[in-house]
Amino acid sequence: MPDSETNPKAIETTMEKLVYGGAGLARIEGRAALVPFVLPGERVRITPAAQRRGVLEARLDNVVEPAGTRTDPSCPYFYRCGGCHYQHAVYEAQVAAKRAILAETLRRIGKLEPPGEIDAITGEPWGYRNRTQFHVAGRRLGYFGFGTHELVPVDICPISSPRINEVLTSLNGMIRDRRWPAFVRSVEVFTNETDVQVNVRETDRPIARRFFEWCAEAIPGFAPNEVDYRAGAGTYRVGRNAFFQVNRFLAGDLVGRALDGAAGATALDLYAGVGLFSLPLARRFERVTAVESGAAERDLEFNARRAGLRVEAHRASVESFLEGVNETPDFVLADPPRAGLGKVAVRSLLRLAPPRISIVSCDPATLARDLAALAAGGYRIVRLTLVDLFPQTYHIETVTALEKARK
Repeated sequence: MPDSETNPKAIETTMEKLVYGGAGLARIEGRAALVPFVLPGERVRITPAAQRRGVLEARLDNVVEPAGTRTDPSCPYFYRCGGCHYQHAVYEAQVAAKRAILAETLRRIGKLEPPGEIDAITGEPWGYRNRTQFHVAGRRLGYFGFGTHELVPVDICPISSPRINEVLTSLNGMIRDRRWPAFVRSVEVFTNETDVQVNVRETDRPIARRFFEWCAEAIPGFAPNEVDYRAGAGTYRVGRNAFFQVNRFLAGDLVGRALDGAAGATALDLYAGVGLFSLPLARRFERVTAVESGAAERDLEFNARRAGLRVEAHRASVESFLEGVNETPDFVLADPPRAGLGKVAVRSLLRLAPPRISIVSCDPATLARDLAALAAGGYRIVRLTLVDLFPQTYHIETVTALEKARK
């Protein structure tokens, strides 16, 4: 095939499958080629754009033979904005692709076979985000463009909630005002559809208090510090720097699946955040210990106290906390960041050998690594569930139920 740098001639090929990251995979003269905005089985024309680590990256020129699952995107910015990856596929096809990617990742990285069919919990695929981050450039708000750090200004975001889109309209008006601090690089909006947090995430200089006072004037429902968020049977105070699940429709379903059948005397909630899992665990177990290393630990304690539930909260890293634990809990819930549990935490869990572990994961590769180590230590996967918290994107959230194999 011609060299992509000197002769970027279009090539016609058939797409094999979708891979994690949003692109489709094709084989061209024995080399893997990654192409965005395609679907499995489609005949497409592509132009090679770059080669990295032996993988050809290509631009989609046109679809010669479209798949039956292709549809028109609902967002006017799709194909330019880098926030979504699958709007060109009907929703059922998105879920099927994520199931296939999850299974393939477990086999390739973890050398594990999924336990039968992967369950899927889905919800409304539009207007689901309760938290959205907007980048700022040239007095415009938007998202980085696909594969670039160039701003795509937006006036609407169809995957964000109605309240976030209302706030986006307000912010687009504010940013044209001379009072807007020109050194702000990104802002984040979080809402329960009534109250609104506006958090400055990237800035070249500290933000003066008068900016937030202006937000309180311009944005109805502006909450300067915390927002109360209801999910499932609980209400959670979420502070300015605390993490909370972004899908406003499925947080309760996520908790229900992660804790399905869990009961006993003692439970550990690792990476507990504001207590999304801790509070329902405290209704099922006699003693619940929650571990959180960040500022959310204060929200966790407040939420448990307000609910009248006993939760023993520890502000510490999961790795250091587990190394000091010697009593085997009946159940462990772990909701680690994208990096996964890691070797140290897995080693401690294998030492403690709880009979049941439930892992909530947002990255299939690190999940496969952790599951392989736990399987080698005597655990088996009982059920694997895709909880589609991020429709229209390649992101994959899963709940894995594990049991200690009996000797």
